Amino acid sequence: MADRLKGKIAIISGGATGMGGASSLLFAAEGATVGVIDRNEEAGCAIVDQIVAAGGKAVFAAADVADAAQVNNAVAKVTSAIGQANVLFNHAGTIIIKPFLETTLKEWEWLMGINVTSMFLMTQAVLPGMLEMGGGSIVCTSSISAIAATPLETAYNTSKGACHMFARSIAVEYRDRGIRCNAVCPGFVATPHGLREVAELQKLGVDASEEALAVQQGRLCKPEEVANAALFLASDEASFINGAHLFVDNCFTAV
Repeated sequence: MADRLKGKIAIISGGATGMGGASSLLFAAEGATVGVIDRNEEAGCAIVDQIVAAGGKAVFAAADVADAAQVNNAVAKVTSAIGQANVLFNHAGTIIIKPFLETTLKEWEWLMGINVTSMFLMTQAVLPGMLEMGGGSIVCTSSISAIAATPLETAYNTSKGACHMFARSIAVEYRDRGIRCNAVCPGFVATPHGLREVAELQKLGVDASEEALAVQQGRLCKPEEVANAALFLASDEASFINGAHLFVDNCFTAV
């Protein structure tokens, strides 16, 4: 095991699969005790078992992270089991891909709940304990979609713009109380979520072919590459990085 998060207690929302699952494994391998919060109980328990089998420490709590009562109960369960978190990775998120005029209010509110309200709820549940301890690090998953709009993803693009500013706002408000808050912003990633996005965009006539992605970002990003960026922001190695947006997109937003 390495030790970039040695002695840290980290809570990861959406930490059961994809980039979140890769982050749970990496954070534990780097010395953190990890609390995985996810609605997918089977996958969450499997990740915890994998961490424990490798000699790490982790617990799982099930929650719909857009539901205040479930979030508070899950954070309380994790805190009771492993202690107060000084690292929070707000990763949980999902996507809707369809024409704007076909997007319903119910779908809009559902997506905002998972992508944006979840960060509000998770941070409100964890931040008071961080302040009591004198500091902590929060990482939020934003996206290239916060600044580079993809067609047929108006709700998703808007939600990630909110994630962008949420991270910056928390950083500005709590900097002088020892809190760092940054956003990691992936491009297209080779996860089930990312591959579904590519497939659905192509089905609806948007060129998200391998050739198009090669021009935009060279290749699909690996989930572990996003996890490494989140690890850096969470760690003390990023001690003077606060209110930043770290793009993991191989030049997608640079050209």
